[in-house]
Amino acid sequence: MAGKRVAPAGALLVLVLACGQEEPATGADDSFGFPAPDPRPVPMVSSADFAGAEACADCHREQYDLWARSTHGTAGGPANDETVIAPFRSEPIRFADAEVIPRIRGADYVFVVRQDGFEEETYRVDGVIGRAHMLGGGTQGFITRHVDGTERFLPWDWSGTSRTWFCNTGSRADRGWEPITREMRLADCGDWPPLRPIGTIDRFANCQECHGSQILTGLEVGSGFETRYTTLEINCESCHGPGRAHVEATSMPSYQRGDPVEMSSLAYLDKDASLGLCFQCHALKDVLANGYLPGESLEAYYALKYPVLGDRPYTIDGRVRSFAYQATHLGSACYLDGPMDCVSCHEPHGQGYWDTDRRPLADPFDDGQCTSCHASKAIEVEAHTFHPAGSDGSKCVSCHMPYLQHPEVGDGVPFSRSDHTIAIPRPVFDADIGLESACLKCHQDQAPLQLERQVRAWWGELKPHRPTVGGMANEFRARNVAEAGAALLHPDESDPLLQFQGMSRLLTAYLGPDVEALPADVEARLLRLTTDSDLDVRSLAAASLHWSRGDDPAVRERLIALIENEPADWPLRSRWLLALGFLGDRARDEGDFATSASAYEKALELRPGDPHVLHAVGQMHNRAGQFTRAIEAIRSSLEADRNQPLAWVNLGIALAGSGDAVGARQAYQEALVLNPYESLAHFNLGNAFQEAGRYTEAAEAYTRAVEAEPGLGRAHFELGRTYIRLERYEEALPHARRAVEFMPDHANSRQMLADLERAVGG
Repeated sequence: MAGKRVAPAGALLVLVLACGQEEPATGADDSFGFPAPDPRPVPMVSSADFAGAEACADCHREQYDLWARSTHGTAGGPANDETVIAPFRSEPIRFADAEVIPRIRGADYVFVVRQDGFEEETYRVDGVIGRAHMLGGGTQGFITRHVDGTERFLPWDWSGTSRTWFCNTGSRADRGWEPITREMRLADCGDWPPLRPIGTIDRFANCQECHGSQILTGLEVGSGFETRYTTLEINCESCHGPGRAHVEATSMPSYQRGDPVEMSSLAYLDKDASLGLCFQCHALKDVLANGYLPGESLEAYYALKYPVLGDRPYTIDGRVRSFAYQATHLGSACYLDGPMDCVSCHEPHGQGYWDTDRRPLADPFDDGQCTSCHASKAIEVEAHTFHPAGSDGSKCVSCHMPYLQHPEVGDGVPFSRSDHTIAIPRPVFDADIGLESACLKCHQDQAPLQLERQVRAWWGELKPHRPTVGGMANEFRARNVAEAGAALLHPDESDPLLQFQGMSRLLTAYLGPDVEALPADVEARLLRLTTDSDLDVRSLAAASLHWSRGDDPAVRERLIALIENEPADWPLRSRWLLALGFLGDRARDEGDFATSASAYEKALELRPGDPHVLHAVGQMHNRAGQFTRAIEAIRSSLEADRNQPLAWVNLGIALAGSGDAVGARQAYQEALVLNPYESLAHFNLGNAFQEAGRYTEAAEAYTRAVEAEPGLGRAHFELGRTYIRLERYEEALPHARRAVEFMPDHANSRQMLADLERAVGG
C-alpha cells in the first residue's frame, strides 16, 4: 500500500501462486458502524505563497546574515566553485570494472562513466547536496535530472572528513557505505544507475523534502514527473512557513507596528510543536500523503514513529540501531521529564550553540548546554566526572552525548552523530544492545564488564531504566501474549517513542486477526493507549485492537468513539490504515493470503472504497493466481482514481493471467498515457508483444523500459532475448551484460551472456 515502504515491484509478476481464500470485502460492513471518513484536508499552502530567503533580508538583516553563513544557508545549490568541495580535476574514481571521471566541462560539472563493455556515459551535476559540514563525518552528494523529470542522486558521494569518494552498497552488496576501490564493482553501488529522487514519490525509494526547500515532485499526467524547489539550501521559510503574505503586509505604506503581520512567531511554541519543525527533516518518517510544504500540518503528511513498524531503526532504549536521525531526542529524559527541544541548545539561525538562557557557547562541547539546567554539576566538576576538570573525559557530552557511528553505515566512512537520547553510560547494557559505550570511546583496552565495575564504583547503583525500556529488554522471556503485553505495554508512562516500539512488537509478533479472546489485561492496556496524547501511539493502539478484536461489540464501540472524538480524523485514520496495510502487505509477500485478505478487509471497513487498498487487494489476488478477483478489485480502485499508472499495470497483469491479451495491452497503454516513462508498463507491454511473436515491437517496448529505468535487470534480459530472436546479436550483447550486472545470480542471464560472447566475440 502507498505510504509504507513497499516496493512497487509486484507489477513485475510473471509467476503466481494458487490460493483459495475468500474474497475480501470491497466496502464497509454496515454493522461495524464506523463513521464516514473525513476527506483529506485541502492543502492550505502552495508554492506561490513563498517569497524566498532574500525577501527576509531587509527587515531581518541580523538573522539573515547568520543564516547565510550557516550550515542551512550553505547546504547546497547549483554546481559551481563555491558549492562544490569534491575534487573535479579529471582524476578517475576507479572501480574493478569501470572508472568514473569527475570533471568540469565549460560551465558544467559532470561525471563521465567508462565501464567495461559499454559505451561511455556522461551525467551532468544539476545540484549539489551538502558541503561536508557535519562533525563526526560530513559528506557531499550530487543530483542529476533523469529523462522522466525526476532529479536523482548520483551514486558517488564525497566524504569531506576522510577526503575520499564512496558509495552506499546497502541495497546491493549490503556492506554499508564504502570507500570506492579497485575491488568494488560499479553495480555494488546501490544507486547505480541513478534511482533515488529528491521529493516524496511513492513510486521510488526517495529522500522526501529534506535536501532543499519547498521541494515538490509529482506526476504530471501525460508528461512524466515535475520537480520543483525554491533552492537546495534550507531557507527561512522551511521553518517559518510561507512568507509572501507577511512580506506584502509589512511592506504596505500604511503598515504600522502592531498591525497583523500574517506570520506566527516560533518563539512561543511548546516543545512538541518546536520539535516538529526540526523533525520535518531530522527524523525518520513514513508518508501519509504527498505534497507537503512548510506551513501545513506535518501530522497530516507524515507519521514520525511508523518507520518502527516492521523495522528496528532504534535500540530498545531509543538510540540509533541502524540508521536514524535526531528523533532519538524523544528517548531523552531531558525531553520526557523536562522542556528540552532542539533550540534549547541549538541557535536556529547561525546553527551555533547556546544555553537555556540564550547565552552563546563556544562550541558543541561546551558544558554550558547541560549545566545551565544541571547547575550543581558545575560546582565541583571532578566530584561528578572523576576526570580532571577541562579534560575531554570531563565534558558532559563525552559521557552523555558521545558521537556514535550509525551501524547501518558500517565503519568504512565516518558518519557518527551525537547521541540525542542523552543516556547514562551503561557499559554492559550498551554492549548487549550492540552499541559502543561512551566509556569505550576512550578506554578501548578494557572489557565492558571492567568498565561497568568502575562506573558502579564511582557512581554507585545506576538509575533504573524506564519501565518501557525494561519491558523491551525483558520481552524475550514472554511465553505468551499476556506476558508479552505486560512487558511491552505501559499506558501509565509518557514515553511515546518507546510506547510505539513496544506496541509495534506486540502487534507484529503476538497478535493475529480476530482472536476469540485477548487476555483481559492486554486488551485493557491497548484500550487505555487509544487515549494517549500522542497521535502515532493512539492510532497504533486502535489498529492493534481492530486487528485482534475488531468484531467484539465493546471494542468496536470504543474504536468508533475514538474516531468520533477526533477533531479531524484524517491523520488518525491514515495512520491506522498504514498499520493495517503493513499487515496485509507483509502477509501477502509471505504467501499468507487469508491473513492478507483479513487486513485489507479491515482497512476497507475503516476507509471504504480507498483506491490504494483496493489496488493492494488486486495485487494480492494477482499473487494468488485469482485473476478474476484481481480484475474486479483493481477496476474498483481505478473507478475511484484513474490516475494510478501502477494500478493499470497490475490490471494488465491480471487480464493477461485471465487470457485477455488484448485487454492487457490496452491496460499497459493506459498506464503510459498517464506516465510515458512508467518502466513497468513498457516492460509488461514488451512481454505481451513477445508472447504474440511481435518481436520488433517487443524490442521497442523493452528499450523504452530500460531508458526509463536503466537498472531494470529483467528488462535488459528480455530485450537481449528479443534481439537474439531478431538475430541482432551485437545489439543483444550489452543488454545481456546489464542483465548480469544487475541480476548476478540469474543463471539464464549468465548463460545468455556466455552464448553471446562466443557468438559475437568479446
